[in-house]
Amino acid sequence: MAKEPKLEHSDFSGEFEDDGITVLVDIHRPAGSEDGWTLEVISQEDDVTTWEDTFETDKDAWEEFLATTERDGIRSFFGEEDEESVH
Repeated sequence: MAKEPKLEHSDFSGEFEDDGITVLVDIHRPAGSEDGWTLEVISQEDDVTTWEDTFETDKDAWEEFLATTERDGIRSFFGEEDEESVH
């Protein structure tokens, strides 16, 4: 069985609340690497939204999350049952 790589999590990662709804924002990359940052948002119902592309900086990922929330609303991270959303 392959081991999961250790991840470095951004300081921007954590819970985010808007309109009475809380989601978990997870911005990470493989530990010790200079790879791009992955952005994932996990809803209270465990819906996972993952961006296909990585971001050059963790701040870029955070700003994309904020822009998406502003444009589409926090409820946009709630998908259909058993469906993973990709941005």
